[in-house]
Amino acid sequence: MNPILKYIKNLLAKKRVLGDEPSLNGLVAADVLLTDLVKDEKIPGLAITVLKNGKPFFQKGYGFADLENKISINPQTSVFRIASVSKPISATALAHMVAEGLIDLDASFYTYVPYYPKKKYDFTIRQLASHTAGIRGYRGTEYGLNKPYSIRESIELFKDDELLFEPGTDYLYNSFDWVLISLAMQEVSGVPFQEYVEKKVLQPLGMDHTFWPDFDYAGSNFDCAQSDPVNTVPEEVDPAGQIEFNFDELKEPAPDSYDKNVAPARAQSRASDVVTFYSKNRLGFREAIPVDNFYKLAGGGFLSTTENIAKFGQAYLDGQVLNNELQYEFLTAQKVNGASVHYGLGWQVSEDSKGRLFYGHVGNGVGGYSNFFVYPKEQMVFSILTNCTDPKIQPELDEIIDHLISSDGPIQ
Repeated sequence: MNPILKYIKNLLAKKRVLGDEPSLNGLVAADVLLTDLVKDEKIPGLAITVLKNGKPFFQKGYGFADLENKISINPQTSVFRIASVSKPISATALAHMVAEGLIDLDASFYTYVPYYPKKKYDFTIRQLASHTAGIRGYRGTEYGLNKPYSIRESIELFKDDELLFEPGTDYLYNSFDWVLISLAMQEVSGVPFQEYVEKKVLQPLGMDHTFWPDFDYAGSNFDCAQSDPVNTVPEEVDPAGQIEFNFDELKEPAPDSYDKNVAPARAQSRASDVVTFYSKNRLGFREAIPVDNFYKLAGGGFLSTTENIAKFGQAYLDGQVLNNELQYEFLTAQKVNGASVHYGLGWQVSEDSKGRLFYGHVGNGVGGYSNFFVYPKEQMVFSILTNCTDPKIQPELDEIIDHLISSDGPIQ
């Protein structure tokens, strides 16, 4: 249909039902935009959960979790790759370690991981968490690796590379920063990173549909239990709008970059509700290449539902996660040369086009794209997950969020 005629048809349909009531029009406008994302084949499926004043405000599934079998999205149970929305979860676990006195944010990274190759400059945990340490980002098809690295093994990818700048003098968003943070957390605690996250974050907040890709330690050369904890002996889209990785490089991966006989996601064994992961080319949607995200769990490896992520955001609004001082420290945008980088410690901290303050994260990974935003003044939490690589729908999602903020009543 002609785009102009389509717009007029939708507008007239809305007016017949709602008249000129702004709050209801905002809700329906958001619903229409979300429906069109699927209808226009921009995404295979999407789930959204929005909370306002601690209560469900807008929750719905659009499109399919599995295109071939026509399995619909369920916003309460459909499990997606949340990509870099993993960082706020990991940052929360890090904050607990800080509160327990296990990690000092301003201590050298080498205090906790002394075997990491020395660089020209020292760097701290805080600088890693705020992406100001100078660690490089992905190169080539590193984003699409399908190798069963443990966190410690994975540093082989970048450990011998020099820092790109003196720590604290610049900002470069990347996920390797959080690989190193998770390694430090693992070493200082003496337990696998994911187990600490589950104990300190997922279980206390009731995030029972949030988990990680399975990992076979028996097939790895590294076992966390074999390393000595430091306390007993003296391991996407930039939230600011920059693309961290060229996803087009994944369309034709090198012949040896993955094994087509390997299951697309070992996490499938963890729950029956994990969606199918897709990418899009000029011929339409196809299943995304298989990747193994276990090693970069902290920066982009968790899987979850929109309902669980919204619950996580609400816990922050309610002050149920950290004490006020520590929460403020993690949710304060860091500065480089006196200018804000609009990023705290594992959290995007910024304002939208209307000047409304928020914190959260955008995530972009193989087979998944995510938005997670908490608006303190409006007392709203937004969780939006899709099952497609780099769908290029952020302008539409921004408009949808704006409509929902402007609306007064929940949609059924």
